[in-house]
Amino acid sequence: MSQKLKSIELFAGAAGLGLAAKQSGITPVAVVEWNKDCRNTIALNRDMKNGALKAWPKTIGRDVRDEDFKDFEGMIDIVTGGPPCQPFSMGGKHQAHADNRDMFPEAVRAVRQTRPKAFIFENVRGLTREAFQPYFEYITLQMRHPQLVALAGEDWSDHLSRLQSHHTGHSDNADDYRVVTQVLNAADYGVPQQRHRVFFVGFRADLGISWHFPHATHSKAALLHDIASGAYAERHGIGAGQLALSAQMKKSVKRLQDCGVEAQSLPAWRTVREALSDLPAPTQKKHPTILNHKLQKGARSYPGHTGSPLDFPAKALKAGVHGVPGGENMLRYANGKVRYFTIRESARLQTFPDNFEISGTWSEAMRQLGNAVPVKLGEAVTSSVRKTLDIASTS
Repeated sequence: MSQKLKSIELFAGAAGLGLAAKQSGITPVAVVEWNKDCRNTIALNRDMKNGALKAWPKTIGRDVRDEDFKDFEGMIDIVTGGPPCQPFSMGGKHQAHADNRDMFPEAVRAVRQTRPKAFIFENVRGLTREAFQPYFEYITLQMRHPQLVALAGEDWSDHLSRLQSHHTGHSDNADDYRVVTQVLNAADYGVPQQRHRVFFVGFRADLGISWHFPHATHSKAALLHDIASGAYAERHGIGAGQLALSAQMKKSVKRLQDCGVEAQSLPAWRTVREALSDLPAPTQKKHPTILNHKLQKGARSYPGHTGSPLDFPAKALKAGVHGVPGGENMLRYANGKVRYFTIRESARLQTFPDNFEISGTWSEAMRQLGNAVPVKLGEAVTSSVRKTLDIASTS
């Protein structure tokens, strides 16, 4: 029998990870998000009839650095969240620990003060770049030993050295966490988008829990097989010449056709066409029944900004510090024409349910979605953690 697990959701954003946790049966007792537009989105989906975030608590809108989490000790089972990722984005300034937007220390503080059974944090893949390797280790060791805090005036590299010495010279105690990290591609878990996120998952050491990241459920090879064999085009009632694929994918398909096509055991990656097939073509007028489905004009293609081909998972939707880049947020048809994804289409690509409404203008809504965790990817991780805690509670 499943236990009732309670959580704190930090840096909630547009609630991608929080919604995944909710769908996995995890209930937040506190939701923390500083950004006003994200809070508006959360409130909208919390307060509307049959909203996707129904029964969520009121969002704490203060800076997380001003919050004291000690009162939640013993009340919660899990801490979840996505600390702001701009310091580690491939398109950012790569300042990492020197960037005052780095909220990992606050995530660790929340774990230290609440001592949950487990935590789940996520961030962009850029955090795992070689240039950030020392700081990546620093973050991980802080999560493993949250009680070993930095001393007043202590440089992060000196704190790292102290953490390394402690980690190698001491056995785990009840305040430590066993932490694993892995970069996951959302497309491997049924999301119609190639989006890589790094996850940090930790379990309190005294629980003695064994856990591993969930295995992929979908396969790129299977999609290439379906396209090369003609099964994909037949399934969608189109001719092979009507497929919208990149030049690189066309070469991969041709090689398979020349060498022979072998069946795959996993289901195929989901494509943009499959994700959007039942949505009507958008117009410049607000759709009467479909939320956030309105055409945004102005899309154009140029080198480096060619959009996402219709018959492959989308490129990773981007938020952008200085506005939303058009290339990743455009749809490209077989004839080469492009248009912007609507907010609803983008939400579909992030596997948000259709009753989830994004607040704000197109640019602001796309910014929220571009920063979000795909719900289906988040659910793969949160449901696995939840099941593991359920088993541990009965053993």
